[in-house]
Amino acid sequence: MASGQAEQTSAISIQNKTLRVLHVINGEHYSGAERVQDLLGLCLPKLGVEVGFACVKPGKFLEARQATECPVYDASMQSRLDMRAAWRLAQTIRAEQYELVHAHTPRSLMVGRLAAAFCGVPVVYHVHSPTSRDTTHSLRNWLNSATERFSLAGVSRLVCVSQSLLTHMRACGWREELLRVVPNGVPSGPELLPRNTPDRTWTLSMVALFRPRKGLEILLQAIAELRSQGYSVRLRAIGPFETPAYEASIQELVTKLKIAELIDWLGFTRDVNAELTQTDLFVLPSLFGEGLPMVVLEAMAAGVPVISTAVEGVPEALRDGLDGLLARPDDAPDLARAIRRIMDREVDWQTLRTSARTRQVAHFSDHSMASGVAQIYRELL
Repeated sequence: MASGQAEQTSAISIQNKTLRVLHVINGEHYSGAERVQDLLGLCLPKLGVEVGFACVKPGKFLEARQATECPVYDASMQSRLDMRAAWRLAQTIRAEQYELVHAHTPRSLMVGRLAAAFCGVPVVYHVHSPTSRDTTHSLRNWLNSATERFSLAGVSRLVCVSQSLLTHMRACGWREELLRVVPNGVPSGPELLPRNTPDRTWTLSMVALFRPRKGLEILLQAIAELRSQGYSVRLRAIGPFETPAYEASIQELVTKLKIAELIDWLGFTRDVNAELTQTDLFVLPSLFGEGLPMVVLEAMAAGVPVISTAVEGVPEALRDGLDGLLARPDDAPDLARAIRRIMDREVDWQTLRTSARTRQVAHFSDHSMASGVAQIYRELL
């Protein structure tokens, strides 16, 4: 009996203990994965986890993050192979007494894993997307995938943001006992406000770091097709372009399709929710490489019906015909068809709004995401 009481007391002590975790991130952008890291920085302290950030490529994250109470350390890398950052990171881990390193990208994993080995602390790796098909550049994918595989040796847990990613990592040979699924989540915000079903012109929006795998070209082609069929639509394109060259190619396509007057280019914004209040339909035409897109969850939370391509983890959040509509990737006519189904009232816009919001609150909140991550930390520590 005394032994059982001691074990119970020990378990309670572990659950109540404040943990110190250092998140090692890239930091040059503020898009989906960075949004996850920021929300964990906001929510984990409420669960007894003190969070710090170390950036290997400091940039947009520093100015856009909301978790401003979390300290940020400079672990800048001058090149992909600059391992001096690992030594600086190890000094931070020791000085600040961090008990665990949580990495989020192949590059941050490479540095974080080495620093953690110097200090004798465990490493958790967050799998946000399939690295082997994260970009349209096969050589870059190979380099990132090779870096990830090499750096994963000795990692204590792999946190996959969707079941599809867990299946992918299992197929890559990682042991079942290392793998955990913690779905992404976003704040639910206030209750769903009533809105009238759009009457004439429908406002579409897309939020992304615009790069080839996001499928913006497919959406532009779908908009041109809808206009040719007499449908009135506008697009609010929210987010920066990854490169000037890609932006130039998109503007060339817009000119060719003669739809420039239908598009508002809004650039980067910190307040995605404010933009969603001006949106009738949210569209994500990704070609591949989506673990569980944060923007889809944010649209669901705001009660904005989502039309997305059925890639990777998207169908795990979005049930076709219930919470939104799914289209085939890289298929502009099919994407246009899905948009028409809602505009033609074949699928009820109000029902989609309500169902999407209910599903997000129940399964994809920021609190459920943080709780799942905190539980993994306590498994290890």
